[in-house]
Amino acid sequence: MAFLFRRASGRDYSLVGPEAELAVDKGLAGAEWYSSDVPRARMKELTKRADQPAIRDTAIWLGGMAVFGALGGILWGSWLAVPFFLAYGVLYGSAADSRWHECGHGTAFKTRSLNDVVYQIGSFMMMRDPTIWRWSHFRHHTDTLIVGMDPEIQAMRPPRLAKIVLNLFGIVDVPVAFFHLFLHASGRLTPDERTYVPEAERYKVARTARISLVVYGATLAACIGTGSILPAMYVGLPRLYGCWLAILFSLTQHAGLGEDVLDHRLNSRTIDFNRVFRFIYSNMNYHVEHHMFPMVPYHRLPELRGEIGYDIPAPYRGLLAAYREIIPTILRQLVDPTYFVWQQLPPSARPHPQRGALGEVAAMEMPAGSAGRLGEAAERGR
Repeated sequence: MAFLFRRASGRDYSLVGPEAELAVDKGLAGAEWYSSDVPRARMKELTKRADQPAIRDTAIWLGGMAVFGALGGILWGSWLAVPFFLAYGVLYGSAADSRWHECGHGTAFKTRSLNDVVYQIGSFMMMRDPTIWRWSHFRHHTDTLIVGMDPEIQAMRPPRLAKIVLNLFGIVDVPVAFFHLFLHASGRLTPDERTYVPEAERYKVARTARISLVVYGATLAACIGTGSILPAMYVGLPRLYGCWLAILFSLTQHAGLGEDVLDHRLNSRTIDFNRVFRFIYSNMNYHVEHHMFPMVPYHRLPELRGEIGYDIPAPYRGLLAAYREIIPTILRQLVDPTYFVWQQLPPSARPHPQRGALGEVAAMEMPAGSAGRLGEAAERGR
């Protein structure tokens, strides 16, 4: 079982290590990325924001939490409460992830204050500081999977498999989040965070952390006072028992794909999801499209797919098809960290030279050994 706890011992994925300097030297940091052609008038239409779709979806999301939470509370003490709290947990610990994300981009609603309110709610549910993660995610989009620059790389090489598995239930992320809450409440940031959070914004981090600790403290006091964990079933614990779907979704975004490439077609996945999954995930299954054009609101991503489908890889046919590629890739990377899946472009795609890890411009051809039979099997599964 020792391989489950293997740490990323190859490249240094921190933002203060040698890889950060190398990324700058190679011209990978803050570089210009490939973009598919979309007529300017059409792109202007696609980026137009509206309140109504997000108001509808937010009402369903929070309304669902209220209904499932109430039913779970009424049935508390009986096994009949379990399915209602499981549903509540997914809406809290998984659906909040995409709401945090979309409102952080400022594209979910047209009205800025609505974006800000839902962003704060989603950030609290996911135990993410809203200021730190706003800047972290900006860096993630600027330098997607650029080692030493992107703070949000989930599946490193070799993968920390134990962390990935345990985080299906928040077992690693939640304790780390509490550590950061106490650190931030004291007015300090981690070395990585100091590389991307402006000094003028840092006071917000301490303020938010202190407020969050008060809320969690009040929840703990309520549990002690009532002699029941029921209050924590509504606040805090859903981040543990309800995050599994968010982890399964988010891992599909980039795991096993190319690092240090300046083309989102090579480092991101688009997957066909059913309507329930698309609601929970706010259409982030259209992930190539989102990274290429991050200012397009989530509810218009299917339209964007129709515009650029000729130029990007075919979507995977569901979550299982994606994991038929991801799982073997991660397992192989445990022994061969250089291995990755080279995304296949359709014949209609516009060829584009990409700058690889050595800083050399290369044609879009599959490197020998980069995908092999695995890549062929994945193509058949799409």
